[in-house]
Amino acid sequence: MKTSYWLAAACLVASTSGFANGFKPIEIKDQELAELRGRYVMPGRIISFGVVMSSSWRNASGDMIGASTSMQIQAATVKPQFYVSTYSHSGGGNSGNSQEHGTGSVTGGANLTVTQGITQVTRAAGDGNSSNNNISIDVKEASTAPALVPSQGQALMAGQTITGGNAAGNVAVSATGGGIQMAITANNNQGSAMQQVAQGGLLQNTRLLGNSNMVSNLTQLNVVLNNNGPSAGALDCNLTQLNALRTLGY
Repeated sequence: MKTSYWLAAACLVASTSGFANGFKPIEIKDQELAELRGRYVMPGRIISFGVVMSSSWRNASGDMIGASTSMQIQAATVKPQFYVSTYSHSGGGNSGNSQEHGTGSVTGGANLTVTQGITQVTRAAGDGNSSNNNISIDVKEASTAPALVPSQGQALMAGQTITGGNAAGNVAVSATGGGIQMAITANNNQGSAMQQVAQGGLLQNTRLLGNSNMVSNLTQLNVVLNNNGPSAGALDCNLTQLNALRTLGY
């Protein structure tokens, strides 16, 4: 009886010690994180996914050039399709400023087009400029997918480029690299702006070489998740199991 008691106590101490020593945080390498990041989604949970992008450039004279594009995917979508609209506005010098030739210079940045993940860059060699690179991700839950928004603009085909221009500059929207790219080249050497979603990355890049320009790059990702799971608690079963680690200090 005494032997059994000490044997049980020894087993208990050994198991407790083994748990404390064996359950340690393990550092995950960047390469492993790259394979996991953003890819864990319950089957059938995404019932709607949309992308909205816009780029605009306004110079010192008030002239503006820009473009917008959107895409929405649901279960009934046969083929994902971007729709593009270009727009322009003539300032007529109403801003009280004159458009002078840009004399600034920005060098380097050749590798920005091959970065992974999200990259936002603004480089300025002028005065009085305003630049906005913004990315928003809107995730909601609903029992049904939202109503499809009527498509506006021109459908962008693979390999196609839709262009527009005025006194502010030229804008080009292209289907390239398995994604979409919006690029603006401002007149009078004022600079350039570009944003693209392609090859697993999102890039927003602005170069300002002149003065008193206002530039905006906006991208919004809209995701709707189905909140009618197959059973109560089936969707958060993994998170529920992790709650037990809180009492252990993890």
